[in-house]
Amino acid sequence: MPRASVAVAACGLVYALYRAYYGFGGTIGMIGIPASESSWRSTNLGAAAVLLLIALLPLAALPLWRRRRLRRALLVVAWLLAVGGVMHALIMDAQRVASLAGRHHIRYPASQWLSHDAHAADLQDMLFNETWFLAEGLLWGVLAWIALGSSHGRRQWLVSAGAGIAVATCVGLLSAFGVIGRFVVH
Repeated sequence: MPRASVAVAACGLVYALYRAYYGFGGTIGMIGIPASESSWRSTNLGAAAVLLLIALLPLAALPLWRRRRLRRALLVVAWLLAVGGVMHALIMDAQRVASLAGRHHIRYPASQWLSHDAHAADLQDMLFNETWFLAEGLLWGVLAWIALGSSHGRRQWLVSAGAGIAVATCVGLLSAFGVIGRFVVH
């Protein structure tokens, strides 16, 4: 359990640092020119702060796994983060692949970017952003799997997480590609 918690925390910390880099004014790997430098920086600093909290969560929760009531709450948190991370990565990667193939246009609000390179944005998102969401989601799943031990609940947790990912991904893809109304929040 401690090793899995450290792995989840390390993965979260790496992504928090990546976002903090842009928040503190880093420019390597920029996909374009932001319409507002201060807005771009504050958005990334805010994201870095949230990601840092998520990175610290598995370490802070380590002693709480032994408490029965808290264990259930932690399993719910792990489920939400596992399902959310994996489905986010699958939806966004599908959109990015379709964009790279010229079959889908990802709209960037004019208020967000003065100019941007859609190809670079697609590649950066697939290689860094969505890879992190997938890895983090899978690591939260591994953490829950370890916490459940050999119990019957392990199978139930896994099946429900798989179903959650399938349903959320289907709804997200249908929304992202315009088959149903806007359901996915960017």
